[in-house]
Amino acid sequence: MKMAIDEQVQYLMRGTEYGDEELKQAMAAELRQRLVEAGKEGRPLRVYCGYDPRTADLHLGHTITMRKLRQFQELGHEVVFLVGTYTSLIGDPSDKDVLRPQLSPEEVARNAHTYAEQAYKVLDREKTLVRFNAEWLSRLDFADLIRLASNFTLQQFLTRENFKLRWERGDAIYLHETFYSIMQGYDAYALKADVQVGGTDQLFNLVTAARKVMTFLGEKPNIAIIMGILPGTDGVVRMSKSLGNHIPLNSTAEDMYGKVMSIPDMAMGSFFRLVTRWTPKEIEAIEADLQTGKQHPRDVKMKLAREIVEIFYSAEAARQAEEAFVRVFQQGDLPEDMPVYQLKGGQSVLDVLVEGKLVGSKSEGRRLVEQQGVRLDGETLADANQEFPRAGILQVGKRRYLRVVS
Repeated sequence: MKMAIDEQVQYLMRGTEYGDEELKQAMAAELRQRLVEAGKEGRPLRVYCGYDPRTADLHLGHTITMRKLRQFQELGHEVVFLVGTYTSLIGDPSDKDVLRPQLSPEEVARNAHTYAEQAYKVLDREKTLVRFNAEWLSRLDFADLIRLASNFTLQQFLTRENFKLRWERGDAIYLHETFYSIMQGYDAYALKADVQVGGTDQLFNLVTAARKVMTFLGEKPNIAIIMGILPGTDGVVRMSKSLGNHIPLNSTAEDMYGKVMSIPDMAMGSFFRLVTRWTPKEIEAIEADLQTGKQHPRDVKMKLAREIVEIFYSAEAARQAEEAFVRVFQQGDLPEDMPVYQLKGGQSVLDVLVEGKLVGSKSEGRRLVEQQGVRLDGETLADANQEFPRAGILQVGKRRYLRVVS
């Protein structure tokens, strides 16, 4: 894709959210200048985003930054998909107001194994360089950490929203949590990055920490491209596997379609802007039709679900997923002789599977949940031990159903 410098800046800054127009304009100006300099040097920009493998799968929320990386690839720039094998040992506190549990190196390694392959659903496999930050972070010694930490004050950390909330509640804030920003800043330095992409929860890490560390170590500070945060299927809280409101990339087309259909109407606008290929004009037209009643929210949501499934699978897979959804959930194509199960208070998903005779054993139940083969009203249940959510149609595989009543 050939574009003039100003066109590249406009294209790459599209969809960014800084919460401060002056900061956005400053980043855009720096991006333009860096593109000019790189053009004179005859080199592409080096662009990266880091993903911590604290779980085994990526979800739709991760693809927002990946799609921005893909835009850089389309323009001929060098993209690094960074797997945070070392930062994962701590976990980023930016989007949490509680302490994250620490993972073992073995857990991180298992999760990291699947990340790059999932990322290729968005990124160009041939143009993506995969790196692991244990390569350089594991080699730092205590003297290095002292030097790097000397660039920051405790006040900088304690005034951050999530740390501030914990401080005001009297909850513990552990010293190792402050290392995360420093480690991420060192990632940018180690990669000699021109640009770092991240979400709005990463503003401190990208704009303050990374640029400060790079400048201190004698490198030009990277330019921060900040993207919005996708809400989960609840439509309120950011998408997160730990909260059970995520749409995994390694799900089936039918499951992805069903999960998108489960989001509340109020969240559709965020999905329009962050995870579709629709232009701003197309989105404005859809929202105008919703406002005037020209289009029903259900029909628009089906169009949204079809678009998202088509991006990650194919047009044919999206068509089949929609047909399956309509057949089961709109036309009521369910078994007439479906057994009924009376839900008891405090029962887990696994309890209902076993006692409702949908599985022959607890181990089979756990396996089916892990394989994303258990759904409640079309929504995949990801945790066998979670409390059973509500009454509804429980489905295991393609043919086993149970009507759960409360």
